[in-house]
Amino acid sequence: MIKRNIIILFFIGISFPCWAQETIRDLLRKEENSTAFPHDNALIIFDSTQVDMQESGLTYVWSHTLTKALSTKGALDLSVVKSGYDPQSAFVEIKKTIIYKKDGRTFELDMRNVLDYPAPARAIFWGAREKMMEVGRLEPGDAVEVVIFRKGFTYALLGADEDNKYIPPMRGHFYDIVEFFGPNPIKNKVYQVKVPKDKQLQYEFYNGEAMVSCWQKEDKIVYTFSKQEIVPVNSEARMVALSDVAPKLLLSTSPDWFSKSTWFFKVNEDFGSFSSTPEIKTKVDEILQGSTNEMDSISRLTHWCADEIRYSGISMGCGEGFTLHKGAMTFTDRCGVCKDKAGMLITMLRAAGFKSYPAMTMAGSRIDYIPADQFNHCVTVVKLHDGKYHLLDPTWVPFIRELWSSAEQQQQYLMGVPEGADLATTLVSDPENHFVKINGTAELQNNGTLTGQISITAEGQSDAAVRGLFKYSNKTSWFQNVEREFLRIWPQARVLKIDYPDPNDYLNTNIHVTIDYVIPEFALITGNSMMFIPISAAEIFKSYQGQLSFDTGLKERKFSFRDRCSRKVEITETIKLPAYKNIIRIPAPIERPGVSASFQGGYKMKENLLHFSETAILYKRIYEAKDWPEFKAVVESQNKFSEQPIIIEL
Repeated sequence: MIKRNIIILFFIGISFPCWAQETIRDLLRKEENSTAFPHDNALIIFDSTQVDMQESGLTYVWSHTLTKALSTKGALDLSVVKSGYDPQSAFVEIKKTIIYKKDGRTFELDMRNVLDYPAPARAIFWGAREKMMEVGRLEPGDAVEVVIFRKGFTYALLGADEDNKYIPPMRGHFYDIVEFFGPNPIKNKVYQVKVPKDKQLQYEFYNGEAMVSCWQKEDKIVYTFSKQEIVPVNSEARMVALSDVAPKLLLSTSPDWFSKSTWFFKVNEDFGSFSSTPEIKTKVDEILQGSTNEMDSISRLTHWCADEIRYSGISMGCGEGFTLHKGAMTFTDRCGVCKDKAGMLITMLRAAGFKSYPAMTMAGSRIDYIPADQFNHCVTVVKLHDGKYHLLDPTWVPFIRELWSSAEQQQQYLMGVPEGADLATTLVSDPENHFVKINGTAELQNNGTLTGQISITAEGQSDAAVRGLFKYSNKTSWFQNVEREFLRIWPQARVLKIDYPDPNDYLNTNIHVTIDYVIPEFALITGNSMMFIPISAAEIFKSYQGQLSFDTGLKERKFSFRDRCSRKVEITETIKLPAYKNIIRIPAPIERPGVSASFQGGYKMKENLLHFSETAILYKRIYEAKDWPEFKAVVESQNKFSEQPIIIEL
């Protein structure tokens, strides 16, 4: 009961500032001598949000926060109050800002000094703006109280007048994603929403627990969620998104994902997002000239949209957010964001006679099952003759041999199809689809010089990474890009010759690069002994083996973690040795079987030929914490071979 009274009092403070200031002074006094947060920059004493949903889906949102600076950095972070919004779909007003100095003085800032300016942007220029209030110089111990009013939603849909433009796209419905975590500790966080009593609200609190209450007030149901003593998550390198592991609340009045799917289909069909034009049809016919089969046609159209539509988001008026811009617009502008590239591909596929639709996904984090709009990316689906839908992503496959980027495996998505669809998850891509093969032959001379040839061949996502040696730099830099791989380990190395295919011709052949080299003083000679690590064991082309960038110092993991993609690495090298008397030291073979990752490797001698081989297989993109020992063992095994030299007696 005490907790509930505190919750209500915080909200009363929004309407009655004089009461709130008395309460706030009491709260600040309680934290005056606290030593509970010695390493934090700021303490959020309370963070309260009150949402009032209207029948149309329009929401009025009040947020009320009190934050105390604990360090100089924390004081600097609090020196400006900002609130971003998109004027096409949201309205924001900073209603109140009060400074509480640690010496007891209080200053309420003049709201006439609030600024409204274009938000900083890069790549996407959709007209987002920010409201900003300068607080000024603060010191540790000072606190800032802020009240902000907002109406509307995050994404714009179609243009409208007055409050209609703030009604969410799925009219009559409400959703929200509330993070109960942040970079600073939070003493009390409260989220309250009033929903018309005839609306059924679904909610779930993930990755933790919260106090929940529900009661009826007049014609609305009031839901209140609160949590106390929230501390920042101690993140781990390469872990999944914080929203996947930290406390969060999802709410939605949408019945299920099928309803969202059919709505997404209809809103784009009604808008005419995928209507073709004679110019588009002519281009489609040109692209498909000589096409041999169904998949060849789909591949040609996917890669044209991937390669020829520049990723650049500009404000295009009607059709932001969930409504995809018309294909005719994107075809003319030759630029757009993910939804424009996806929409262009749908338009072209339909012009070619395919059944194709849009789909939504979330790049970088998980989509949980409450049908709140957890999306940040748009892709394409096409139905093949087998009646099954297949995913295509023209945004993530420019100059990549895939049609759907395997950097998006184990990722949830929702198709906007006429029959409706449930939330689905992309499959794991076989590591064989993303192999890296490094093969070498060399001869080691008596004076320690190594001459030889080494090649790297790759496919899938690995192909894209290796192809980047050439694709993303000027041709005059290509030789140096390859040479740099050698100089990173052997500064005295000289690359003599490089053979490679046309890097732009990525659809006809996977990447294969062959390098002739010489490395003087490759082996260390002391007295009658020679010591060296084979070039392939020394982790050359390390950049194209994503697992090698992991720090294995972490003994165990609390959270799931992610790599770029599943992959298989196969390395072989044969070295002709000079005449020798005896092998003093040769590293022992290593075998680390596993379900999520596996490794085997070692040396073999036959007369004066030394053969080295290792195979590392990484089976997934997203791993559970329990997979870490196997994954770690693979990386440590490769590292061990890169650190242990062979010693022979001459």
